[in-house]
Amino acid sequence: MTSDHLRFFRAWLAKPMAIGAVSPSGKSLARAMAREIPAAGAWPVLELGPGTGPVTAALIEHGIAAERIVAVEFDAGFCAMLVERFRGLNVVQGDAYELSTALPPGFAGPYAAVVSSLPLLTRPVATRRALINAALDRVLPGGGLVQFSYGLSPPVAAAHGQFAVERKAFVLANLPPAHVWLYRRERRAG
Repeated sequence: MTSDHLRFFRAWLAKPMAIGAVSPSGKSLARAMAREIPAAGAWPVLELGPGTGPVTAALIEHGIAAERIVAVEFDAGFCAMLVERFRGLNVVQGDAYELSTALPPGFAGPYAAVVSSLPLLTRPVATRRALINAALDRVLPGGGLVQFSYGLSPPVAAAHGQFAVERKAFVLANLPPAHVWLYRRERRAG
């Protein structure tokens, strides 16, 4: 077991509903999520629940500078590790389920996209839906929220008049295998 896996497992033991998994996302899943985020441009990317940073690393590898990433992490130990590991990363310690209070004034948005490793399935459906709407409220037109889950269906079903969801990948090379979902605002006819 690597030190990241051990650190993550200990955090999960202390707060299983907040952490949601016993180990960090694998590299294949992290890369599949990062592929859905546009690398070009100057707009920042919002990352929710980076944990030990596997998706952060994949975003940087994908071509998004650490300085363009705003990472909202609840766990203070993970925050300290992220600051040390990723020079220039904007780390905000806070509750991603409460973005309006977690994000300081300079980080309110807009964002090119949002990528989330939050354990949505540990929360009530209304809380999940509120998180998706709050995240999508902060993205530029055409941007979206990338989320993974271990379930066969999306963690939040599409909501007519609010947002659509599309499965972008199934990552068998993750333990456990995971789906990558993309949420976007519904396009209005006009």
